[in-house]
Amino acid sequence: MYDSRILIFIRMPMTTEPEKITIVEGPPPTFEPAGDPWVYGLTEGPLLRQTARCVLRTFNGPSLVERCRNAWKDARDVYLDYRERDGLRKEALILAARHGEAPEGHVLQLWIQLEALPEAAIDDSDFDIDSDADAN
Repeated sequence: MYDSRILIFIRMPMTTEPEKITIVEGPPPTFEPAGDPWVYGLTEGPLLRQTARCVLRTFNGPSLVERCRNAWKDARDVYLDYRERDGLRKEALILAARHGEAPEGHVLQLWIQLEALPEAAIDDSDFDIDSDADAN
């Protein structure tokens, strides 16, 4: 006889709290526009989002990347928590993370989503402005 009962186990995350990577000391991160083509696949959707990359020195880069991977595996967001120059705390959604080695120690590369890129990160040479177009 056929048993129509199906038992399904769904692994639910232990918590829905987002993971946070906090910059404890040092200057605020410097964000640069992310021009890598694969980044656009991460931000695909109905809203145009600003993506940026920042490089941070860290004590243990592999551990921080592992924290990100575990949170993403549990369908949780990961945020970079940092202090701006004016002292206010900000958070940015981390889209991707990678670690590497440098002579100074571990380096953490983060691709993040920002509300808007800081003014200093925008280079006017990125825009091709045709001055003749204004004359017509």
